[in-house]
Amino acid sequence: MKAHIFVTLKQGVLDPQGSTVQRSLQQMGYAAVQSVRIGKFMEVELAGTDREAAATQVDEMCRKLFVNPNIEEYRFELR
Repeated sequence: MKAHIFVTLKQGVLDPQGSTVQRSLQQMGYAAVQSVRIGKFMEVELAGTDREAAATQVDEMCRKLFVNPNIEEYRFELR
C-alpha cells in the first residue's frame, strides 16, 4: 500500500518561494497566474493491507516528522 502525503503552508503563512515563482511566471507571460503556493509531496510505501492501521501510522508520521504543525498542514491518500 502507498501513502501519498501532501504538505502545504497554512493559509496566512507567507510563502516567499511561491511569490517568487508567481512573479517569474507572470514575467514569462502567464498573466493569469494570481497566486502560487509551494508545498511538499511524499510517497511512502507500507507493508500490509490494513487501511485503518496504515492511516493511523501515516498520520503519526506526519505529526512526528513530516510536518511543522505551527506553519504547515497536511492531508494524505492511501492507495
